[in-house]
Amino acid sequence: MSPSTVLCNQESTSKKRILEDISEHIHSAFPYLSDSTIFSALVSREKLGSTGIGNGIAIPHCRMADCKEITAMLITLANGIDFDAIDNEKVDVIFVLIVPEDANENHLKTLATIAETFSDETILNNVRQAQSSQALLQAIS
Repeated sequence: MSPSTVLCNQESTSKKRILEDISEHIHSAFPYLSDSTIFSALVSREKLGSTGIGNGIAIPHCRMADCKEITAMLITLANGIDFDAIDNEKVDVIFVLIVPEDANENHLKTLATIAETFSDETILNNVRQAQSSQALLQAIS
């Protein structure tokens, strides 16, 4: 992950709006990925069940045919939003994962690693307290 795929203290009003923003931002960092295709894939995955895993964290993820490599993005929100999380709490930390369509094993391993990382209260607190993209990157390193 690089500073271009890390956003700190973003404003958003809804799950749909943040997924649109994510799609546009990933497209700007990886122009070969269409923002409308990213958005559609993320929404389709959300329809299977919310990726809001609780404790203010969401891990929206999908597989895409056009994706050439594992693509990740980390966002913190200035104010939590409703993300249909399993604990019904608002989400303020979002880690997005997009992987190539045939990367099933890597996809699952990466999701497990992300969930484990964010289960560490110290890391999660550091992420929430970060005031810049650089500080956010350092918090998860």
